[in-house]
Amino acid sequence: MTRVEDTLPPCPECTGEYTYEMGALMVCPSCAHEWAPADGAGEGPGVVKDSVGNVLADGDTVTVVKTLKVKGSPTGIKSGTKVRNIRLVQGVGDHDIDCKVDGIGPMQLKSSVVKKV
Repeated sequence: MTRVEDTLPPCPECTGEYTYEMGALMVCPSCAHEWAPADGAGEGPGVVKDSVGNVLADGDTVTVVKTLKVKGSPTGIKSGTKVRNIRLVQGVGDHDIDCKVDGIGPMQLKSSVVKKV
């Protein structure tokens, strides 16, 4: 179940968490600041794109586009493997996807080696 507080961005002025929509604007009841939702788009973390340029989001399903070697696994991850319910993170180096691969377990992947399904 998704709560409203989880989907609306915090106020860019006072970082208040109880923002709401009023027409095309976002409003903060704490400081009465009003802004367009597109105004805060550049302030957050960067947009994560897959190998072909599709924008990725939490919960997406992706396919691995090339065979990957994995330490401790004799087979690794083969090209075409589906990975469900990804989570975007600021990982080690340029690994920005946290996921669980069937048969391998939890790991982090680079967005440059996956394609959105």
